[in-house]
Parts: sequence; structure tokens; C-alpha cells
Amino acid sequence: RRIIREGAASHDPKVLILTTFDLDEYVIEAVRAGASGFLLKDSPPEDLVTAIRIVAEGDAIVAPSVTRRLLDKFASRLPAVRDAAPPPGLDTLTQREREVLAHVARGQSNAEIAAELVVSETTVKTHVGNVLAKLGLRDRVQAVVYAYETGLSRPGQS
Repeated sequence: RRIIREGAASHDPKVLILTTFDLDEYVIEAVRAGASGFLLKDSPPEDLVTAIRIVAEGDAIVAPSVTRRLLDKFASRLPAVRDAAPPPGLDTLTQREREVLAHVARGQSNAEIAAELVVSETTVKTHVGNVLAKLGLRDRVQAVVYAYETGLSRPGQS
């Protein structure tokens, strides 16, 4: 596991973990070691192809069920939400971008968000890109953490 980071000095490896073990410890250790993605082997083939593309583009992905469970588990450790001031950057998002961010925080894929909002996947991808750019976030994982830290999403919301 630690070899991912140690080998990164000479090149920038893109690692997607595919496993049958749905254990929080494995996910956390994989991310700490430098993996860019973590999927379960029972993921549909199209999700695997999408994940490979996402990781190859430099973004990160974690199986939605794993993301949701981990965030619910660790949400109590996040800083308290300030009621007085809006979260930094949130006011730069359009209402639709906020909606998309909330769906991303729920661990939904672009296809799932598109179906729920009745828009194309390309439109969702554009909104996600705008959210990341406006908030200065690197990837969807950071967007999910942002949504929880700012109170846009809370444990148990669906």
C-alpha cells in the first residue's frame, strides 16, 4: 500500500482499488497510501469504466455506498456549522449548482443525478466542473467534504 506514494517521486501513478472487501479501514488506508479511487467488485461494469476514466483524468472516486457510510460515520468529527455567516464560496454557486453539489454529497453518480434532475449527464458534468472551479476544489471527494463541513449536507439526509 505504501508503495503507491513512495513510487510517486519518479512518476504520478493513478491507482484505482477494486476489492471485495467493503471495510472502512481498507478505504481509509488506500486513500492514505495515495489511491485515487476505491470501488467494490460488485460495481456494474459501466461504473468501473467510468471510474477508470475519472481516475485517469486526475480526479478521485469512491464507491457511493462507501462514501455515504464514511461521511455518516465521520460527520460528528467535522467542525460545527456556523449559522451566522454563509459558507465561503457557497454564494458563488447557482441554485442548480447547489442542488448538484447536494446530490454529489449523497454519493450519487452523474447518471443518477441526471435522472433525478431530468437533465443530461453532460449538463451534470458541467455543473460539477463549475462547482469545483468556483469553490477551488480538486475533485468530487473534496466537494463532498465541503458539503458536509458547510452544512449543505448532513448525515442521514437522502
